[in-house]
Amino acid sequence: MAYQRHSGPRHYTISTMTDRFDCHYCRDSLYGKKYIKKDEKHCCLRCFDKFCANTCAECRRPIGSDAKELHYKNRYWHEDCFRCSKCYKPLANEQFAAKDDKILCSKCSSRVDSSRCHACYKPILPGTQNVEYKGNAWHEECFTCYQCKKPIGSESFLTKGDDIYCAVCHEKKFAKHCVHCKQAITSGGISYQDQPWHGECFICNTCKKPLAGQRFTAHEGNMYCVDCYKTSVAKKCSGCNNPITGFGRGTNVVNYEGNSWHEYCFTCKKCSLSLANKRFVCHNDNIYCPDCAKKL
Repeated sequence: MAYQRHSGPRHYTISTMTDRFDCHYCRDSLYGKKYIKKDEKHCCLRCFDKFCANTCAECRRPIGSDAKELHYKNRYWHEDCFRCSKCYKPLANEQFAAKDDKILCSKCSSRVDSSRCHACYKPILPGTQNVEYKGNAWHEECFTCYQCKKPIGSESFLTKGDDIYCAVCHEKKFAKHCVHCKQAITSGGISYQDQPWHGECFICNTCKKPLAGQRFTAHEGNMYCVDCYKTSVAKKCSGCNNPITGFGRGTNVVNYEGNSWHEYCFTCKKCSLSLANKRFVCHNDNIYCPDCAKKL
C-alpha cells in the first residue's frame, strides 16, 4: 500500500519589512523568522506545534514542525512510529498492509490472512507446501500417519474416524489376516467357518486347485476338492468298495469295528435287507440279518 511521506511542514522566512506580517495565533511579528502556512494561515513554529500539528496515531504526541511525517488514510505518524503492530518492524521504506486499522508488514499480514494448520494450528503461509483434505489444511510436514508419525506426503492414505493412516499402518492395524498365510487381506477374500482366507490360499490340499465357488470337503484342518477327497482321503465302503464322500446318496454312513459302509450298502449278505438302524450279526466279515444268521 502507498502512503504520503512529508519531511514536515514547509517553512517560510520573511526578510523584508513592508506591511505588518504577524502569527495568526500569538500575533508576534514573523519578519526575519521562520513560519509555516497552514490552511491559508501563517503561524510561527511554536504555535504550529501547539495548535496545528497532527497527532501521531502510534505515540499520540504531536508531529512537530521539524519532524518527518507519514500520512495514510487520514492518519499520521512520526517516521519512527510507523511500524508493524505485531513484530514492530519499521515500515517507513517497506511494503505494508492495513487490517482492522492496524498496520502490518507483508510477512505478518500473510500470517493473519493465511489458513491455519489442522495439526499445529500455525499459519500456512502463501507459497508453502500444504495438504488439503475434507475442508482442512496441513503443513506438508504436519500431515503424518497417526500410527507411525511419518509424513504421508504424496503417498496414498486411509482414515479411521478422524485419524489418518498411511496404507501400511492401516493394513497392519485394521485389515483381516488370512488364516493360511497370516498376511493381510487388502481386497476380496473368502470367509469359511467365520475365518478369513485369501482366494489364492483357499485351495485343495492335494491338487492346489482353487476351491472358491466349488464343492469341497474339510478333513483334519485341510480342504480337498471332491475328486482328491475321493482318491486320497475318503474311506472305502466295505460293501461296494467305492469311496465314502458324504455327497449325494452317500451322506449317511454306518461305522462298525473300524469298517465303514454307505448306509444303502449296509445290507444283509444273504437277503439284501437294509440293516441300518436294525439288529444285525457279523460273521466272517459279512453282515447278516438275525433270520439269515440262524441259517448259517
